[in-house]
Amino acid sequence: MSEVSGRWFIGKEDHLCGDLVATLAVSGRADLTSAQWAVLEPLLPAGKKPGRPPKWAKRQLINGIRWRVRTGAPWRDVPAGYGPWQTVYGLFRRWQRDSTWQKVLAGLQGRADAAGLITWDVSVDSTIARAHQHAAGARKRGICRPSRPAGPVPSQAITAWAAPAAG
Repeated sequence: MSEVSGRWFIGKEDHLCGDLVATLAVSGRADLTSAQWAVLEPLLPAGKKPGRPPKWAKRQLINGIRWRVRTGAPWRDVPAGYGPWQTVYGLFRRWQRDSTWQKVLAGLQGRADAAGLITWDVSVDSTIARAHQHAAGARKRGICRPSRPAGPVPSQAITAWAAPAAG
């Protein structure tokens, strides 16, 4: 083996994206369980296109979206086990644009509300409401000073000899 710019180069077939170790298979510690998927699947839109079935399952792509949202990583860093990042991002954006995510959220909230798992009572404590720091020095409507003339302002005489003579 030889070292190339601080990384060990093993060979093109053994070398994965510049990493020193092979990428671990994505086993979903935080992926959707079968019970969660059973609740979520009926809320998702059905595929409309006839022909070849999709290469990546919706569950796999949604787990990729959940991984990205949970970690806050860039889309390009979505692990390959969830599908190509372009496919994962494409599904996320398409469902965001056609409001599928809002429909899924409404469906899940309705189910949870029917089961009595959501309390809709809201309490707001006004003692913690604070004004913005710039709100304290704002000019009030009745205290405005008249604006100055647009031209240059003549300076006042500051010495006795520069004052006009009385006489």
